Amino acid sequence: MKSIGEVAARFGLPAHVLRHWEAEGLLTPDRAGGRRSYTDVDLHRVAAILIAKEAGFGLADIRTMLAAGSADRDELVARHRERLLAKIARAQSALDLIAGGPCPHDDIMTCPHFQGLLDNRLQ
Repeated sequence: MKSIGEVAARFGLPAHVLRHWEAEGLLTPDRAGGRRSYTDVDLHRVAAILIAKEAGFGLADIRTMLAAGSADRDELVARHRERLLAKIARAQSALDLIAGGPCPHDDIMTCPHFQGLLDNRLQ
């Protein structure tokens, strides 16, 4: 059993984040004398929450994902995947724009690299 301070320190989180996650229904630590007490199962759940947050999920979606036997999980993950693919496409477009390095042209509209990007967009 670990205290809230120990769990927070282990994951590099402020303790209030763990309290918030509890209020949101993501964590249910045991109580001993009014103090939260975290088990290894709770630690795994904190790690799962952090992984899901890093993947861009919000707390409500994480709660759905972690719910045992959640019928909505597959649909939620599929929707999130589509959003991530769109985000990746936008980031790739941004990389394509700067891929040529510094442009030597005074007017970007005369740059062959930029013209190629425009042609691709217009097709």
